[in-house]
Order: sequence, then structure tokens, then C-alpha cells
Amino acid sequence: MVNGEDNSVSTAPFVSVIVPCRNESAYLGACLDSILDCGYPRDRMEVLVADGMSRDGTRELARSYAARDTRVRCIDNPRQITPAALNRGIEESRGDVIVRLDAHSTVSPGYLTRAVECLESSGASNVGGVMHTVTRDSGPFAEPIRFTLTSRFGVGNSHFRTGSGSSSEARRVDTVFGGCWRREVFERIGSFNEFLERSQDIEFNLRLRRAGGTILLTPGMECRYYARATLLSFLRHNWDNGVWAVLPFAYAQGIPVRLRHLVPLAFVSAAGAATLAALLWHGLAWVPALAWAPYMAVNLLVSWTAAWKQRQPGFALLLPLSFAALHLGYGAGSLWGVARLFSILARRGTAS
Repeated sequence: MVNGEDNSVSTAPFVSVIVPCRNESAYLGACLDSILDCGYPRDRMEVLVADGMSRDGTRELARSYAARDTRVRCIDNPRQITPAALNRGIEESRGDVIVRLDAHSTVSPGYLTRAVECLESSGASNVGGVMHTVTRDSGPFAEPIRFTLTSRFGVGNSHFRTGSGSSSEARRVDTVFGGCWRREVFERIGSFNEFLERSQDIEFNLRLRRAGGTILLTPGMECRYYARATLLSFLRHNWDNGVWAVLPFAYAQGIPVRLRHLVPLAFVSAAGAATLAALLWHGLAWVPALAWAPYMAVNLLVSWTAAWKQRQPGFALLLPLSFAALHLGYGAGSLWGVARLFSILARRGTAS
């Protein structure tokens, strides 16, 4: 077992932390500092920064850390996509335990120690902790976006986001943020799917669970994630996530995402179809209300309740827009993803 830096070297599994990044100079330093200072034995860990050919000073920052701390190594990711960075990092790593962390995040002291303890005591194949979404930049939408990403109305049953793992007991989940895997997992079920620019961790963990592996959301493991602070950047991010909630169907077996990832697509499709019907047939002008009215009512109720409880009057106006940017942006992106999916399948059919 690992209890801190005084443990015998022979009792501490070697841990490799992989940090995929591209143009993250504003966040990478804090991420690396939190990993290096988290309390795991110095000679039993390494940090591999897999850089996607950044042009904003990220590469130079990573190299400066590597120059002064032998635990840090820099590797190139010419493909500039996350799954390629992870796979290259795994190939280059020496660890018995593989940890994936985003440059937009920081970990709490003891994160790696607790991860190793949980892997050893539970027999789980992957463990992770609660993600505390925080704001780093200022702006009127910074706090509303943070709240949206921690609300069950915003993200559904994504337990690591809503803090559902803050109890004293570990619980089984479908995926986690800041995952910590045993190396044998990759030897058994393969690497990350490099066709998936996003959602690769969801698809990988689905394969893991199908193979009989267990994923645990673990108390005592906490990390911070720095959310976007502007409505436009948040909308764009959700659009991209929505696209990649659908495209994995072209590159993975079975259903590669969870039901919650498809709910925005269902809503936007239904609402869009109802609105189109009303525009084409005036006698159906009432139909869109069946979709839009319940959503708007719940959105406003949740937003105004939050404004009251949080003592944030601005939430009453800004939070409904933030929720809409998440749900509608994600759903519209998924709708575009469906179009792209059919195009991919059609090209395959023509090629065969």
C-alpha cells in the first residue's frame, strides 16, 4: 500500500501520468505543479506531456519543467488529437498504473496515492474522482457556465461532474474524469480508438466494462477543471462534443456512448421537426409548444431557483442562456453528427 512519500520504494507501484495538450500555456503550469506536488513518491512516478505541436508557448513551458524536474518528459503528438497523444504516452510510459489528466485540470494532494490504494484494495480496472468545475477567467457567464456543468439538469447523471461521489463509499460508474488504469487493461483490451477525436475515453471505458472491468468513482480523489467563461466558446465546445456523441457509431461496435449523450439529439430533433411542421402547415402552429414549453419551463424553474439559493440575481437571466447553450448546442452538434455519420456510411457502402 502507498501512504505517502515515506513509503518504501518497493511497495509503491510506478505511476505514469499522461497529459495530452495543445495550446494550453495558460493552464499547463498549474496542472503540472499539482501533479508534481501531490505527494506520491518522487522516484515512483513520471509525467509525460504529449504536446500536439503547440504554437502558443506550451512546448517551451513543458520543456522548462522537464529541464528542472527529471520526472517530466515531453513527447510529440504530430496527429494533434487526444487519443493519439494517449496512445503515444502509453507506449512511452513505464508505469504499472496509467493516469490521464487534462491540462485544463489540477489534482488535489494525495490524488495518485488514493488512486493506487483504491486500485489495489478494490480490484477495479479504472478509478477516478469527483471533478470540481471552477472558473478561472472573469465574465458575466463564468459562474452560470460553472453552475450548468455541475447541475443535474445540465449534465444529467454524470456522477463525477455533479459530485455524486462525494460520499464515503466508492461507487460503480460508467466513466470517470482523470482516470487511473492498470497497465494490464491496455494489454487486454487494446488502446484508445484514434478515429475518435473526442469521446475516446467513453468508448474505451465501455469496452472495459464489456470485458468485465469495474470503474469506480472514489471518495478522496478530487480534481479541479477550469471551465470556459464565455457563452460563445461554451457553445462551440458543446457543438463539438455533440458531433462526437454520434460519430463514434461509425468507428466502434455496439452503442459507444451512454443514453444521456443522446438526449439532446432527441430533444433538438423533436423540437426542430415540430417547428418545421408548424412553419409548413399553419394548422399545426401549436405543435412546437409541446416540445419547447416544457423545456423552457424547467429551464426557468431551475435557473430562478438557483438564483434564489445562490443569492445570484444575475442567474435569473444568464443561467437559462447557459443551459440552452449546453443542451441546444450539444443537440444541434449531434444532429450535424448524424448527417456526417450517414455520409461516412454511404462512402463505405460505395467503396465496398
